[in-house]
Amino acid sequence: LRRLELLTAEEAAQVQAASPLPQQVRAVLDVLAGKGSHTSQSLQSFTETSSSQLHLHVAVSEPMVQKHLESLQSSCGNGLETGALQRLTNLLLVEGLTDIQQKEHDILQVETTKGLPNVSKSIPLEKLFLPLSKVSIPPRISVTIGVAGIGKSTLVKLFVCSWAKGEINRDITFVLPLTFRELNTYEKLSAERLICSAFPHSSEPGCVSAGAARTLLILDGLDEFKTPLDFSNTVVCTDPKKEIQVDSLITNIIRGNLLQEASVWVTSRPAAARQIPSGLVDRMTEIRGFGAAEMKDFLDQMFLDNRDLSSQVLQHIRANRSLHVLCTIPGFCWISGSSIAYFLKHSSDQSQEMVPRTLSEIYSYYFKMALSGDWPEKPRETLRIEQAVNTSKKLVGSLGRLAFYGLLRKKHVFYEQDVKAYGIDLSLLHGSLSTRLLLKEDMQASTAYYFSHLTIQEFLAALYYYTAAKRAIFDLFTESGVSWPKLGFLNHFRSAVQRALRAEDRQLDIFIRFLSGLLSPQVNRLLSGWLLVKDEHGGFRSQAVGVLQGCLNAGHAVSSRAVNAMRCLHEIRHTDTAQAVEEAMRSGSLAGMLTPVNCSALAYLLQVSDVCLEETNLSNCLTYNVCKSLLSQLLFCHSLRLDNNQFKDDVMELLGSVLSVKDCQIQRLR
Repeated sequence: LRRLELLTAEEAAQVQAASPLPQQVRAVLDVLAGKGSHTSQSLQSFTETSSSQLHLHVAVSEPMVQKHLESLQSSCGNGLETGALQRLTNLLLVEGLTDIQQKEHDILQVETTKGLPNVSKSIPLEKLFLPLSKVSIPPRISVTIGVAGIGKSTLVKLFVCSWAKGEINRDITFVLPLTFRELNTYEKLSAERLICSAFPHSSEPGCVSAGAARTLLILDGLDEFKTPLDFSNTVVCTDPKKEIQVDSLITNIIRGNLLQEASVWVTSRPAAARQIPSGLVDRMTEIRGFGAAEMKDFLDQMFLDNRDLSSQVLQHIRANRSLHVLCTIPGFCWISGSSIAYFLKHSSDQSQEMVPRTLSEIYSYYFKMALSGDWPEKPRETLRIEQAVNTSKKLVGSLGRLAFYGLLRKKHVFYEQDVKAYGIDLSLLHGSLSTRLLLKEDMQASTAYYFSHLTIQEFLAALYYYTAAKRAIFDLFTESGVSWPKLGFLNHFRSAVQRALRAEDRQLDIFIRFLSGLLSPQVNRLLSGWLLVKDEHGGFRSQAVGVLQGCLNAGHAVSSRAVNAMRCLHEIRHTDTAQAVEEAMRSGSLAGMLTPVNCSALAYLLQVSDVCLEETNLSNCLTYNVCKSLLSQLLFCHSLRLDNNQFKDDVMELLGSVLSVKDCQIQRLR
């Protein structure tokens, strides 16, 4: 343009000072607007013959981008409340996945680490895609991890909305947000069709695929993708117009064979994120949970019209250490807060014994509240209880079957064909009950359904299994029904426990907890007449306790499986062993009583007991074998007292190995 004498040197400098490219285009048009028709014709001739990308931006991209920005602000701005989002503006910088994140269920990760990630560095959201130093380059592949309900999709919405308003990352020209829920609806896609699905206003996807302007492709929810990513056997594809299987498309994009110039941001639950080889990830971040002040603010927002109720709910949460740790997850905090508020409003007996203390009790109150339609933000629906029970039982049963077999297949997103296959009437999914349990998302190609939280799916699955196991004659884990005969609830309960113990990914651990909890007297009292038969648990409870106690003796080391068995005993309200060990800890009389079963109880107490809150005192009670069996559980004690144990060199070597482990959270040792 300077050579054509359409711009002066001063005007050219003014244009070049603008950033990013769309602003430069805008500046060019503003300067040339007042120079007459000759300039306009010269500009048109130049842009049509130019080999640069200016023609695309002037003639095509500018109106497209404006439509795209408006669309993103409209779709992502809904439901974003500024006060609750401060936590998401700073992410934790992590060096990769820890062992516990790769192997354990989300809930167990939070319980074991007590909701406190072992990380000190953080990065502001607006710097997420910028170089960390002057000599580094921006990350191409970024992965953000977080447990279910922590706010990954909310984070994506916050980023997209802030970018669309021009508040952050103005160096990025195109942001293309996609969810794996949407990608599940395609069998094959090309890179250019992928761009068009995220950028429906685009008539020139080649502009993005060719890297003409900085582009950020967001892929939200890898854990919801129906096909595992296989980076070892994927066929290389470099043609952006070629249609290939969607999983192959994603792996080729991450490897850099397609959309090489685009930055890619993947969000995922931790276990699913391990599918992406660490060598391909340039930056990994983690979403932190609530701090104490944020939890209080969240509950105040839940009960805006009743601050006294908010304070009472918070008081109950803080009084239960295990519950308090889990409430660092916003999704879980909402369920717990709703359940405890329902208890406080409707229970005539509010003694400490009656307060919901276990996961199963919390979720039983939640389901009772769902069945009665009495939600925190609105009054009870005018519907007779009998009518509510009759209309809801069938729906809960159908949803439970969908939840159970979805859990076995690691499937957490369902589509219309899935829902219909399990005999669920789509018209019933618009009612108050179902919209609290199963959320609906309308997409371009179809409609997706997903449970409002992973634990809702697990509780429904346990309800289904509990009910079906009483009359089933074949193994319920075989959906076809073809198996050796299996009669009686106890046989089915034992089968479920054994399945959970064998599962490498630990994805049935919380399901087993809920299944155990349905045998507790408190849960039966809560749900009898609604979803359970009164006092029916009595015939199964003691035998189920025996099955769970049998899990405590296996192996020489106390595993997280044994700790989960202790948590199942807590759910079933059989706490004799844990109480005896806790009392011995208080009185300093643990010496000589650390049998394998009591070691499991001790490992469980290290996570939940107030006795271990300030300091874990294991003075004068550890031998080499006991220390070795507890090794993996000692990692997460912040302050550890081990004096008067007369350790020899072999024990000191064990302790040294603990302190060098990546997951280790020990800060003080004496």
